Amino acid sequence: MTGRPMATPGVSAGDVLALIRSNEVVTRADIRRLTGLSRTAVTLRVEQLLERGLVVERADGGSTGGRPPTRLMFNPESGLVLAASTGASRAQVAVCDLAGRVLAEAEFPVPATGVTESVLVDAAERMDALLAKVESEAGARRRVHGVGVSVPSAVDVATGHSVGTGPALGEVAVAEYFTGRFGAPVRVDSDVNALALAEHARHPEVCDLLLLKASTGIGAGIIAGGRLQRGAWGGAGEIGHIKVAGAPDRACRCGDNYCLETVAGGWALLEQLAAQGKSVSGLPELVELVHAGDADALRVVREAGRRIGEVLAAAVNLLNPALIIVRGDLSHAYEPLAAGMRELIYQRSSALATRALRVEPGAPDAPTGVAACAAMILDQVLAPAAVNALLDT
Repeated sequence: MTGRPMATPGVSAGDVLALIRSNEVVTRADIRRLTGLSRTAVTLRVEQLLERGLVVERADGGSTGGRPPTRLMFNPESGLVLAASTGASRAQVAVCDLAGRVLAEAEFPVPATGVTESVLVDAAERMDALLAKVESEAGARRRVHGVGVSVPSAVDVATGHSVGTGPALGEVAVAEYFTGRFGAPVRVDSDVNALALAEHARHPEVCDLLLLKASTGIGAGIIAGGRLQRGAWGGAGEIGHIKVAGAPDRACRCGDNYCLETVAGGWALLEQLAAQGKSVSGLPELVELVHAGDADALRVVREAGRRIGEVLAAAVNLLNPALIIVRGDLSHAYEPLAAGMRELIYQRSSALATRALRVEPGAPDAPTGVAACAAMILDQVLAPAAVNALLDT
């Protein structure tokens, strides 16, 4: 172990759990060395964690006599978190363990009216069904430590209310609904922010990162200086509603006109194809057409990439990200989409801002929306202060 010793005052059981989860410590002796706590104090804190099931001790190899050596291990099976990733066209819900592993999940369509309270009710009912299934398979009830929720809208993180311009969202008390339903802490953020946090966790060395979600709608999650940027009112990254030159006088889903979404959002691409006599059922079918080499599908996706790149060029000059990661349904048609994006980004951004810029699709094993929501709530409920509060109950 190479961790730096901590000052003894204020080293709580929650801090000890954080060290165990990070694998900085694996034995009680490691805890004493890193924290400066006495043997008695270490025993007290470890016993608290063992009693709650958050930690387990296991024999570590053979012994030359006396008590065999043991390792301390975080026990992700000691509880559950629930996750709901709601998008403009579909939602996913899941039950996860305390390591964020998905134990059961389900998906359902979001109606054209958008993420209203009826969608939250539907999500909660499906969560209840998945929870019953997981507990039945385990043969025991398990504590739900929290609920992570993402919505296709800006969010007031202080209240957990959606406040953005997405379809039919307005101000929906998302956190209050799930808190009342499950009696557990709830964390709500926009879908792009949840994905940006998850991608930053995968790329901790990248302090300036832009997460682009190109799907039914278009949005961006911004990591600058290693921190998520929400803006003054939670509206940072709403690039889908930036006005673009040459857009038709068509109403956007937000109710305004000339938004980027009206020329590059997934819903707009389907409308464009329909106007040309090509009926496409949804973005998955559009992606299939792109992969099959359909000329019309390739053209509209590449042009969408150009329009997105036109807006991103300004963001690249303003924020100077090192990495742009493209997620969402349209990312599965990555080559023509990214070709269009790169064309405009490199035309209109400065040479300094683009000299080492990487534009990449999400990795095949990148966190899904529900996995990102689970990670988001786990960061909250397994923080030292939250663990200490749990141990005091």
